[in-house]
Amino acid sequence: MNFLIGAFKPACNISITFSDGKSRKQVPMKKENGKTIMVSLFQSKESIAGKVSIEPLQGKKIEHLGVKVELLGQIEMYFDRGNFYDFTSLVRELDVPGDIYERKTYPFEFSTVEMPYETYNGANLRLRYVLKVTVSRNYGGSIVEYQDFMVRNYSPPPSINNSIKMEVGIEDCLHIEFEYNKSK
Repeated sequence: MNFLIGAFKPACNISITFSDGKSRKQVPMKKENGKTIMVSLFQSKESIAGKVSIEPLQGKKIEHLGVKVELLGQIEMYFDRGNFYDFTSLVRELDVPGDIYERKTYPFEFSTVEMPYETYNGANLRLRYVLKVTVSRNYGGSIVEYQDFMVRNYSPPPSINNSIKMEVGIEDCLHIEFEYNKSK
């Protein structure tokens, strides 16, 4: 009966690490299951580099049709689950078709990536950035691993920020005047 348990496991373990993962700022991100994990924080126009490690299970080999890493920017609307709108999609081929017998590590780099929007997780939709590693196979289905990361784009405060006045009311009855310290 033990052989049935192992039949549904993936044929390998895939791990994705960023090259500056130890020094890069980590921020909390809430997953769909309610758990909070720590993920790396990036800004637009930054290079995203790292390593993908693929390790077959003990004594196994993986026949594959290629290994690729994708950087995806996706918008998912919660009322339309499962359908993603990809606004950013970059692909790097890591390996040509062949076999993997032991742990293999592939470096990758996406230089000066345009990430125009910030990561957002709201009541109706989710905007996320993710690294997706795919080991394509003929049989048994492709093996896919995801690594989320967050994007925050900082902009300097506006240089001119005058106060603004607003008047509302009814003629000869009521006048209310609002004054805001900042117009932006």
